[in-house]
Amino acid sequence: MAAWQTLSSRIHEHGNWSFPSPQYCVVLGPRTHPPVETRHHQIMLDGIYIGSWCLLIAITQEQQVLAWQWCARESKAAWQALLERIPAPTVVICDGGAGIHAALRRVWPDTRIQRCLFHVQMGIRRSLTLNPRTLVGRRLRQLSLDLSDVHTIDDAIVWQQHLDAWWQAHGPLTKERTYSRNGQWWYTHDRLRKAWNLLHNLNTKGHLFTHLEHHTARTTSALEGGINNGIRTALRAHRGMSEAHMKRAAEWFLTLHEIPLEQALDFAKQQPANPEPTFVAEESIGPVFYDKGLDAAERLWLRQGWAGRG
Repeated sequence: MAAWQTLSSRIHEHGNWSFPSPQYCVVLGPRTHPPVETRHHQIMLDGIYIGSWCLLIAITQEQQVLAWQWCARESKAAWQALLERIPAPTVVICDGGAGIHAALRRVWPDTRIQRCLFHVQMGIRRSLTLNPRTLVGRRLRQLSLDLSDVHTIDDAIVWQQHLDAWWQAHGPLTKERTYSRNGQWWYTHDRLRKAWNLLHNLNTKGHLFTHLEHHTARTTSALEGGINNGIRTALRAHRGMSEAHMKRAAEWFLTLHEIPLEQALDFAKQQPANPEPTFVAEESIGPVFYDKGLDAAERLWLRQGWAGRG
């Protein structure tokens, strides 16, 4: 936030982007960025919704923003447009968002995937809740929590053995079927089955312990807590902006995490193709016929009848 406030104040000091009048607000033009040329060891990917738009972001472990992509929703095409601008890294840390894994197979087929363990645990929590009613569910939820204690290859082997032991003891429960209330033939323990399939499939694909082999991060916390949370904080501090203005604000927040402050200021001072900045007019200030304010001339404080006695 400090860098954002510094940029805003320094841009205001220059005439190019100063506010011309109280009834107008300035909207900075979109920030364009060239394709990334440096190949990184690990990259984090995540999306954040701003208004009706989704902003896909890619950063390094040092929280340097590499690229971003606006889209209507997370999809294979949107993720592919983002990934094509970045050289394939050794490892990518991501969640299980829609379309991201299909785009990774298409654009970065040789890149190893590390699923964010925090998102995995939240997925198990959604299926089993915080306090599963059955002992079987509590044991499976505890296995998901134990992922946080896996720090070595030996720990990972022990965890996989516990997962296999759970399946040997309780696996048949995930296959049981009964008739539901609406007469549909379906799995009796559907939520337990979903939680098991999530852990089993990720373990089979090798997406849980990639961080142990390549010494990378195991969650997207640096992106969630550093970049995404910073964008939300900046928009919350400047609430009331239009959707287009919020998009520009998010882009310039990302710019401050992509290039140095001085370079960002020089970029802001450059004259765009259209030298006239875009302004969004607000309602003019003046007397109104109907309003929410109270006026003594409306006789609101003259009390009559019993309430005015004494």
